[in-house]
Amino acid sequence: MQGMLTVGNDMTTEADTPPTDSQIEAAALHLLARRGLESSICPSEVARLLKSTGWRALMPRVRDVSRQLALAGRLNVTQRGVVLSPLEVWKGPVRLKLVGTCIAP
Repeated sequence: MQGMLTVGNDMTTEADTPPTDSQIEAAALHLLARRGLESSICPSEVARLLKSTGWRALMPRVRDVSRQLALAGRLNVTQRGVVLSPLEVWKGPVRLKLVGTCIAP
């Protein structure tokens, strides 16, 4: 992944360089693949993987990229086990899960 420093299974961007949307997408899909089909991840895990310090500032972008991935049919965004629409406003904590691994209401 261009512009990323890779340390083992950890991906971090250079200190002054914010991650690109492509890097956020890659990190989310990497974590999901590592977890397996039955597991989900928190968007904060993606942010922490990319920025060990200052990860909170990255959260709106991680959620935006997650929305784009959901719109493209590549992942589901869930809340309390229910698949959320990528077209609606999300409030509160959400989880990310690979498509085909959760049941829509």
